Amino acid sequence: MQAVHTAQIHAHPALAQFALDMDDTPAVVSAHERVGLALGRDYALHGITPPIAHLYPQSPLQRGWMAARGRAVRTPATPQVELWLALRTHAWARGRSYEDVQLTPHHLAQLDTTHCPITRDLLGDDNRSIDRVRDDAGYAAGNLAVMSQRANRAKGSRGRQALLDMAASCAAGPITRIGGLDEAQWQRLAVLSSFVTPLSHEEAAQIPLRVLPPNRLRLFNPIQALQALVTRQLATPGWSARLSRLEALLPTDQLRTDFNRFLLALAPRVLAAAELQQPHEIRWALEDAWTLPLVQKRWTRFALQLTPEQAEALVERAAARKLCPVHVQRHDDGTDGWALATGGYAA
Repeated sequence: MQAVHTAQIHAHPALAQFALDMDDTPAVVSAHERVGLALGRDYALHGITPPIAHLYPQSPLQRGWMAARGRAVRTPATPQVELWLALRTHAWARGRSYEDVQLTPHHLAQLDTTHCPITRDLLGDDNRSIDRVRDDAGYAAGNLAVMSQRANRAKGSRGRQALLDMAASCAAGPITRIGGLDEAQWQRLAVLSSFVTPLSHEEAAQIPLRVLPPNRLRLFNPIQALQALVTRQLATPGWSARLSRLEALLPTDQLRTDFNRFLLALAPRVLAAAELQQPHEIRWALEDAWTLPLVQKRWTRFALQLTPEQAEALVERAAARKLCPVHVQRHDDGTDGWALATGGYAA
């Protein structure tokens, strides 16, 4: 018998293949990293050392700073530039949107004030802060106000209605201060929030001007812009002549009559404080006049006869005729750069 020999087959695994060519494809840089690198470069170009919390090797801010340290310093940093860098760093670290076209050191300098508009405390380096008035928006021109850290902490992320609720709780007692603020201070925060909150004309016309709009804040409701313009008139000499010219712009006799009745209620309260010399004291006197029910009643009667379009036209015509003691600028898109679609966070 023929023997059949079965050959044994030993299987050998295939060797893995590795390509070791150089990869010239650039690494993808996230938007967060790009902002950090640019921020670090700006620190270097202004001759400022970034905060120590960001000086670790993996930080894009640290890498950008290190890469630009050898370049010539543009100019010695001013306090406004230091604030600009600090605010950008704060926004970047929290993932908040920062609109960097209009929100420049020059713009930030125009926000400054000597006293908190909410608590009326004197502001210094140890208690000053910049607040995003509308919490669902980012750091952008028109959405910022300087106030005390105490007021900023108390406000938190509250919107207008929540701020009104806090004021009502203080008024109801027995606790008259909540979060370190009293009823009047919560009311001021609520009015401040109303400026950047789109409201119906009827609702906006019935809000007492417990706080004047801070510089460069954008007012969304035309009737509040007119309210602020008229009130500010009484802070500077020559207000009677200017208000007479503003009255002449009103379209009907009834409006002119009601406007005069409103002024007769407002002006005496301010004239009683004629000895005041400091701008912040005059401002407070104007704001406090709006706590009087008669002033608010007569303003509401006058304001509800106007349409939003008429109120806006009056503000523009008054500004064109130099009847306004402050600069007035119209923005066709008042929320440009506010990042409302992302709740104020960086995309």
